[in-house]
Amino acid sequence: MDRSDGAVRAHIAFLTVPEYTMVTFTNAIAVMRLANRQRGQQLYRWSCVTMDGEPVSSSAGLRLLPDGALASLDDADLLFVCGGLNPQRYCEAALLEALRRFERHGVQLGALCTGSHILAAAGLLDGYRCAIHWEHADSLREQFPQVQVSSSLFAVDRDRYTCSGGVSSMDLMLHIVAAAHGAELAREISEHFVLERIRTEGDAQRLPLHYLIGAGNQPKLVDAVAMMEANIEEPLSLAELAGYAGVSRRQLERLFQDHLHCTPLRYYLDLRLNRGRLLLLQTTLSIATIAMRCGFSNSTWFGKRYVEKYGKRPSDERRAVD
Repeated sequence: MDRSDGAVRAHIAFLTVPEYTMVTFTNAIAVMRLANRQRGQQLYRWSCVTMDGEPVSSSAGLRLLPDGALASLDDADLLFVCGGLNPQRYCEAALLEALRRFERHGVQLGALCTGSHILAAAGLLDGYRCAIHWEHADSLREQFPQVQVSSSLFAVDRDRYTCSGGVSSMDLMLHIVAAAHGAELAREISEHFVLERIRTEGDAQRLPLHYLIGAGNQPKLVDAVAMMEANIEEPLSLAELAGYAGVSRRQLERLFQDHLHCTPLRYYLDLRLNRGRLLLLQTTLSIATIAMRCGFSNSTWFGKRYVEKYGKRPSDERRAVD
């Protein structure tokens, strides 16, 4: 903290890695800017760094001029790693060691969007609860089982601050502002940004299914889908799903057709294939292992179904990314 003029100013730094999500980064800064404006003093200052001090491209292709290189940062209270697309590509040894060095020097650490993957690769989320964008949650669990991956918008666990991406950085920063300067200031900032409400750590990233299927609020359908999502590696039979939901097989099929416009087994298969695609794109797990993780008895059967849905073989999907 900088106390040179009697005021307490938190210095929050942002490390942008290539393909970072710019909206998540700028939303975090917007909250601090308005906190300073509302109180008429510099409660926060911020800086943007890259590994070498040179601009990096965001996922939108935009390049901002950073304040310097990561190594030049010597007075940050909190350092956020700003991730986005393909975070696994940017886990260089020098970056991971630099983050560990900041941690040893007592700097609090955070991550925006998929920056959590980079912190996890550095071993800095072991035993911590963290948030990451829902598309990357399964791959983070697979690669770093010692990390407690949350499905919430953001997670604050001791000296780790992580959020899931998109506008969730605003929610996380409002939480930080409220903790340091009171809920009233956070409310003022929220109203200025025309937010419907201040979301909390308890809010989920994704809309519950009953919001997506309309006012009918079909609890049996919601229960069945929840069971599917919880049983990807060992898929349940249609009879088991119907039993858990408390309906007959015919009733369950009708619910899926009426509200999701497909059969239960088709919906279940698509869930499993989507999980497989994310693991292909985000991890180095073998195709055989991914097939097993997604409930397929062998990689041949997985590949056949994958081609039917995505028009390419799993090996081609991975080769295109590499």
